Amino acid sequence: MQDFLTAIGLVLVVEGVVYGGLPGLARRLATEVLSMPESALRIAGLAAVAVGVGIVWLARG
Repeated sequence: MQDFLTAIGLVLVVEGVVYGGLPGLARRLATEVLSMPESALRIAGLAAVAVGVGIVWLARG
């Protein structure tokens, strides 16, 4: 459970840096996401999951 909470905390830190430090970039990214087809978003999301699992596997292995 401690690892899960640490991971959630790191996600919030990264999002906070983007929204707090680069709000213009965050707005542009949100606009781009709205114009992307659903299939592209799905592929990007699944790729992010695969990379994340790989990183955790390497770090914990």
